[in-house]
Amino acid sequence: MSATETVKGNYILAVDDIPDNLFLVQLALEQEGHHVVLAHDGETALKQIKQAPPSLILLDVMMPGIDGYEMTRRIRQDKNIPFIPILLVTAREESSLVEGLDAGADEFVRKPFQIDELQARVRSMLRLKETIDQRENFVSCLTHDLRTPLVAANRMLDLISQQAFGEVTCEQQEAIANIISSNQNMLDMLNKLLETHHYELGQKILSFIPVDLQQLIAEVVTELEPLAKAKGIELKHCLANEIPQIKGDRLELRRVITNLIGNAIKFTDAGAVRVSLFQNDSEVLVQVEDSGIGISPQEQETIFQRYHQGNHRRSGKGLGLYLCQQIISAHQGRIELRSQLGEGTNFTFSLPKLN
Repeated sequence: MSATETVKGNYILAVDDIPDNLFLVQLALEQEGHHVVLAHDGETALKQIKQAPPSLILLDVMMPGIDGYEMTRRIRQDKNIPFIPILLVTAREESSLVEGLDAGADEFVRKPFQIDELQARVRSMLRLKETIDQRENFVSCLTHDLRTPLVAANRMLDLISQQAFGEVTCEQQEAIANIISSNQNMLDMLNKLLETHHYELGQKILSFIPVDLQQLIAEVVTELEPLAKAKGIELKHCLANEIPQIKGDRLELRRVITNLIGNAIKFTDAGAVRVSLFQNDSEVLVQVEDSGIGISPQEQETIFQRYHQGNHRRSGKGLGLYLCQQIISAHQGRIELRSQLGEGTNFTFSLPKLN
């Protein structure tokens, strides 16, 4: 089947600019009962992948236009494409293996290949895909299943705290409040994990509407101001006038702003946290700047990675900033960091103006 046709169900995508090579691959894989879709160039293959992601990609290295290495890089860099094993087909020497693996390929097969070798490597890659899919499904189911008893427990604890079942002493009230707080922290972590999972699978549905960032930032600042006052630091916001609206998912953008300001308050012991809103010719920018402990150059290199945890005792579970980056990327924006140890941190994210 050609990549220009509609595909239903699981399939393997074979990409090569030489028809005879594609015919050989198709023949070998259809013997094993696989559904194979053929693409003759990188551009066609990328369109097919975005339209209906395959279970496995067999990709020739040497192609005109977008070669196998570049196509692999583009697939791995596209956050909207789920994990797909990539098997590179090459006739080049070992140096090409290094370049391919660095680009994100999972396996190689050399030309001329034996049919049974190709079939065996394909079976191996499909097992890898199945294992990863099962793990992701497990994370999703586990997160859902854990949230339900935690929500129920918090509701029951609230009733006990309100003395719905009898008198509660001060000591018991304090113990109940601590349990509720711990449960809420667990719920927040599970919610972040579930949201991250949805973004990575491309299953997150965003509701794009015109958003007034001035109003949104003011709401979040008002909500978090008590936390700043409790630490004796000042929470300032400087919002430029006549900032145009942007188009985005208001709840998700609120999550980003809340996370950045909350982190700034958490890691600042003296001084101030300042939130700014401004614009350039094509973008609206939000900046959160603090006078806190700062971030080392080593941590800055990995701070937006999933499950990255800082060395500081106040560091979280490594999902918050990763999720922020996923949200901003889904809005066609970018998020950047500037920081020096002992001199504070500056996070800035930008979003395209509403046309």
